Amino acid sequence: MTRGLTAKTALIVGCWLLFSVTAHAAKELLAQQSIEIDAPPKAVWALVKDFNGLHKWHPAFQSDVIKSGKNNKRGAIRTLTLRTGESFDEQLLYWNDEKHYLRYRIVGDSLFPVTDYVATLAVQKSKTGKTKLTWQGKFKNKEGSGKSDEEVLQMINDAYRAGLENVKVLAEKG
Repeated sequence: MTRGLTAKTALIVGCWLLFSVTAHAAKELLAQQSIEIDAPPKAVWALVKDFNGLHKWHPAFQSDVIKSGKNNKRGAIRTLTLRTGESFDEQLLYWNDEKHYLRYRIVGDSLFPVTDYVATLAVQKSKTGKTKLTWQGKFKNKEGSGKSDEEVLQMINDAYRAGLENVKVLAEKG
Protein backbone atom coordinates (compact mmCIF):
# COMPACT_ATOMS: atom_id res chain seq x y z
CA MET A 1 0.00 0.00 0.00
CA THR A 2 2.74 2.46 0.90
CA ARG A 3 4.37 1.88 -2.47
CA GLY A 4 1.17 2.75 -4.41
CA LEU A 5 0.59 5.83 -2.31
CA THR A 6 4.16 7.03 -2.92
CA ALA A 7 3.80 6.55 -6.69
CA LYS A 8 0.46 8.38 -6.62
CA THR A 9 1.97 11.20 -4.57
CA ALA A 10 4.93 11.42 -6.94
CA LEU A 11 2.54 11.62 -9.92
CA ILE A 12 0.54 14.40 -8.26
CA VAL A 13 3.67 16.35 -7.34
CA GLY A 14 5.07 15.86 -10.87
CA CYS A 15 1.85 17.12 -12.46
CA TRP A 16 1.77 20.09 -10.09
CA LEU A 17 5.37 21.00 -10.97
CA LEU A 18 4.66 20.70 -14.70
CA PHE A 19 1.56 22.89 -14.34
CA SER A 20 3.47 25.37 -12.22
CA VAL A 21 6.25 25.77 -14.81
CA THR A 22 3.75 26.01 -17.68
CA ALA A 23 1.56 28.50 -15.82
CA HIS A 24 4.50 30.84 -15.24
CA ALA A 25 5.92 30.64 -18.78
CA ALA A 26 5.55 33.92 -20.64
CA LYS A 27 2.62 33.90 -23.00
CA GLU A 28 2.85 35.13 -26.56
CA LEU A 29 1.46 38.63 -26.99
CA LEU A 30 0.11 40.21 -30.18
CA ALA A 31 0.33 43.92 -30.96
CA GLN A 32 -1.32 45.20 -34.09
CA GLN A 33 -2.03 48.61 -35.55
CA SER A 34 -3.49 49.56 -38.93
CA ILE A 35 -4.11 52.83 -40.67
CA GLU A 36 -6.04 53.90 -43.77
CA ILE A 37 -4.02 56.07 -46.14
CA ASP A 38 -5.38 58.11 -49.03
CA ALA A 39 -2.65 57.07 -51.47
CA PRO A 40 -2.14 54.11 -53.83
CA PRO A 41 -0.73 50.89 -52.31
CA LYS A 42 2.41 51.16 -54.47
CA ALA A 43 3.14 54.64 -53.08
CA VAL A 44 2.71 53.47 -49.49
CA TRP A 45 4.82 50.36 -50.11
CA ALA A 46 7.53 52.54 -51.66
CA LEU A 47 7.80 54.38 -48.32
CA VAL A 48 8.04 51.30 -46.05
CA LYS A 49 9.54 48.53 -48.18
CA ASP A 50 13.19 49.45 -47.68
CA PHE A 51 14.46 47.23 -44.84
CA ASN A 52 17.32 49.70 -44.57
CA GLY A 53 14.99 52.70 -44.33
CA LEU A 54 12.93 52.58 -41.13
CA HIS A 55 14.54 55.82 -39.94
CA LYS A 56 13.17 57.57 -43.04
CA TRP A 57 9.56 57.15 -41.92
CA HIS A 58 9.54 56.30 -38.19
CA PRO A 59 10.17 59.36 -36.00
CA ALA A 60 11.78 57.35 -33.15
CA PHE A 61 14.74 56.19 -35.25
CA GLN A 62 17.90 58.11 -36.04
CA SER A 63 19.58 55.61 -38.35
CA ASP A 64 19.31 52.19 -39.93
CA VAL A 65 22.37 50.41 -41.31
CA ILE A 66 22.66 47.01 -42.99
CA LYS A 67 25.51 45.27 -41.18
CA SER A 68 25.35 41.93 -43.02
CA GLY A 69 23.63 40.59 -46.10
CA LYS A 70 21.92 42.66 -48.76
CA ASN A 71 19.07 45.08 -48.27
CA ASN A 72 15.63 43.55 -48.86
CA LYS A 73 17.12 40.05 -49.08
CA ARG A 74 16.26 37.31 -46.62
CA GLY A 75 18.82 37.09 -43.84
CA ALA A 76 19.93 40.72 -44.01
CA ILE A 77 20.69 42.15 -40.58
CA ARG A 78 20.21 45.82 -39.80
CA THR A 79 21.32 47.85 -36.81
CA LEU A 80 18.69 50.34 -35.75
CA THR A 81 19.61 53.35 -33.65
CA LEU A 82 16.95 55.25 -31.77
CA ARG A 83 17.07 59.05 -31.47
CA THR A 84 18.04 58.43 -27.82
CA GLY A 85 21.22 56.65 -29.00
CA GLU A 86 20.43 53.03 -28.09
CA SER A 87 20.91 50.42 -30.83
CA PHE A 88 19.73 46.89 -31.54
CA ASP A 89 19.70 44.44 -34.47
CA GLU A 90 16.92 42.97 -36.59
CA GLN A 91 16.98 40.29 -39.27
CA LEU A 92 14.83 40.20 -42.40
CA LEU A 93 12.95 36.89 -42.56
CA TYR A 94 10.75 37.47 -45.63
CA TRP A 95 10.33 40.24 -48.18
CA ASN A 96 7.89 40.23 -51.11
CA ASP A 97 7.71 43.24 -53.41
CA GLU A 98 4.65 41.97 -55.32
CA LYS A 99 2.62 41.21 -52.19
CA HIS A 100 3.86 44.36 -50.39
CA TYR A 101 4.81 42.37 -47.32
CA LEU A 102 7.84 41.90 -45.10
CA ARG A 103 8.62 39.99 -41.89
CA TYR A 104 11.55 40.48 -39.53
CA ARG A 105 12.73 39.62 -36.02
CA ILE A 106 14.83 41.19 -33.31
CA VAL A 107 18.22 39.45 -33.11
CA GLY A 108 19.85 39.26 -29.70
CA ASP A 109 18.90 41.57 -26.91
CA SER A 110 17.22 44.93 -27.29
CA LEU A 111 16.25 47.74 -24.97
CA PHE A 112 12.61 46.73 -25.36
CA PRO A 113 11.01 44.56 -22.67
CA VAL A 114 10.31 41.76 -25.18
CA THR A 115 11.74 38.42 -26.30
CA ASP A 116 10.98 36.22 -29.32
CA TYR A 117 9.87 39.31 -31.25
CA VAL A 118 8.73 38.76 -34.86
CA ALA A 119 6.83 41.43 -36.79
CA THR A 120 5.28 42.07 -40.18
CA LEU A 121 4.44 45.09 -42.29
CA ALA A 122 1.73 44.65 -44.91
CA VAL A 123 0.28 47.07 -47.46
CA GLN A 124 -2.98 46.30 -49.22
CA LYS A 125 -5.93 47.95 -50.89
CA SER A 126 -8.67 48.58 -48.33
CA LYS A 127 -12.40 48.03 -48.75
CA THR A 128 -12.87 51.82 -48.78
CA GLY A 129 -10.63 52.21 -51.84
CA LYS A 130 -7.77 53.61 -49.80
CA THR A 131 -4.63 51.76 -48.73
CA LYS A 132 -4.42 49.84 -45.49
CA LEU A 133 -1.02 49.64 -43.80
CA THR A 134 -0.79 47.07 -40.99
CA TRP A 135 2.06 46.54 -38.55
CA GLN A 136 1.82 43.45 -36.39
CA GLY A 137 4.17 41.86 -33.90
CA LYS A 138 4.23 38.71 -31.82
CA PHE A 139 6.50 38.52 -28.79
CA LYS A 140 6.78 37.65 -25.12
CA ASN A 141 7.19 39.95 -22.15
CA LYS A 142 10.87 39.79 -21.18
CA GLU A 143 11.33 38.04 -17.84
CA GLY A 144 12.24 40.57 -15.19
CA SER A 145 11.17 43.55 -17.32
CA GLY A 146 9.14 44.96 -14.46
CA LYS A 147 6.33 45.62 -16.95
CA SER A 148 2.93 43.96 -17.13
CA ASP A 149 1.83 42.34 -20.39
CA GLU A 150 -0.62 45.23 -20.85
CA GLU A 151 2.16 47.82 -20.43
CA VAL A 152 4.38 46.03 -22.96
CA LEU A 153 1.51 45.76 -25.45
CA GLN A 154 0.72 49.46 -25.02
CA MET A 155 4.36 50.41 -25.57
CA ILE A 156 4.67 48.37 -28.79
CA ASN A 157 1.26 49.51 -30.08
CA ASP A 158 2.25 53.14 -29.40
CA ALA A 159 5.49 52.65 -31.35
CA TYR A 160 3.59 51.10 -34.26
CA ARG A 161 0.99 53.89 -34.20
CA ALA A 162 3.68 56.62 -34.30
CA GLY A 163 5.28 55.04 -37.36
CA LEU A 164 2.01 54.43 -39.18
CA GLU A 165 0.75 57.96 -38.58
CA ASN A 166 3.98 59.37 -39.99
CA VAL A 167 3.72 57.16 -43.09
CA LYS A 168 0.18 58.50 -43.58
CA VAL A 169 1.44 62.10 -43.43
CA LEU A 170 4.31 61.37 -45.82
CA ALA A 171 2.15 59.42 -48.31
CA GLU A 172 -0.76 61.83 -48.36
CA LYS A 173 1.37 64.91 -48.96
CA GLY A 174 3.00 62.88 -51.74
